[in-house]
Amino acid sequence: MTARTALIYSPDCGSYCYGTDHPFKIQRYRLAYELIRAYGLASLPDACLCDCGTVTEDQLLSFHSVDYLARLKEFSASAEPRADFRFGLGDTENPIFKGVFDWACMGTAGTMAAVRLVVEEGYQAAFNLAGGWHHAHRNNASGFSYLNDAAVAINYLLEQGKRVVYLDLDAHHGDGVQEAFYETDRVLTISLHQSGVYFFPGTGFEEEIGTGKGTGYTVNVPLLEHTDDAIYMKAFDEVAFPLIAAYDPDVLVTQMGADTFRTDPLTKLEITTHAYSYITRKLKALRIPWVAVGGGGYDNMNVARAWTIVWGIMNGRDLAPSLPPSFIEAIRPMGFPHSMLLDAMHWAEEDDRNRALDAVEKSIALLRKTIFPVIIGAYGKTSGK
Repeated sequence: MTARTALIYSPDCGSYCYGTDHPFKIQRYRLAYELIRAYGLASLPDACLCDCGTVTEDQLLSFHSVDYLARLKEFSASAEPRADFRFGLGDTENPIFKGVFDWACMGTAGTMAAVRLVVEEGYQAAFNLAGGWHHAHRNNASGFSYLNDAAVAINYLLEQGKRVVYLDLDAHHGDGVQEAFYETDRVLTISLHQSGVYFFPGTGFEEEIGTGKGTGYTVNVPLLEHTDDAIYMKAFDEVAFPLIAAYDPDVLVTQMGADTFRTDPLTKLEITTHAYSYITRKLKALRIPWVAVGGGGYDNMNVARAWTIVWGIMNGRDLAPSLPPSFIEAIRPMGFPHSMLLDAMHWAEEDDRNRALDAVEKSIALLRKTIFPVIIGAYGKTSGK
């Protein structure tokens, strides 16, 4: 039987705006979809294009507080500027705009739709472009994130008796998702990200490993500035991949942020589509029911290229390294000079990469002492299910 896949996308994504000066540009979703379409990936025979659907308040309350949701809905309905810094609402990072609650619900509903397709309808993989809001906390917005779609969807999976791996590939630490599952062994959270020493959100260090029953089930690999393709792949191969394989979850949830790329304006990693593609192919090879969500990325073309690669790999399609001529023609008036989908493997400058390599090797050594005995010891010889 051919594996089915689903792409979750709504044209309504373009109906909202964080503000003209805000680094998060909602137009990236349309750009990603148009590139997917230009490659002929929007009408594959065993894939479906699905709308985001809806999410219930009870589902949102599986993670978020009543007070926070009430204030977010109140502000969303107001035509006047509003702010409540107790809830992280109304600052330059998390602005209030008309319909902000509806916008946040759209992304969360899309991730819920992806989960249901994988768990209830037997889809092998589903990708929600508008998901990945990993900084939202139970009681406050943070990092452009108002509702934590992954936390809500994973709570739904836990209600179904599933065990989950959550892998976060965004340049920023997935702090909100870590918070949600820090005390449970039913979710293994793994985050590869730029070190929080001088970088938002200032968390995600190797010593954060969970507590109580969850001790050893939170994994963080902080990466120094200038971490390049080879170092990033090393971190994945020596930490994330063996832990995912050992834990052998019922469902794999991955946050596919594209702000790790070397041309992203907000981050200082030096990743390209080379490492991004490599990791995505290895995730597919695990053959675990797979839910992917979007995430960060502040260069719109990096986002479009990255998520087109994810969708292509999910469907076993080899994509031409050059962008389709029709797409190039469409983006030129927008000021995009890009002509390539795929980048050559990139190496950072020698001094920079030596520092980054030394740091990641120390992180790997520490995690092998603290995390691996827990996960490999419990699950290494059996499926663990």
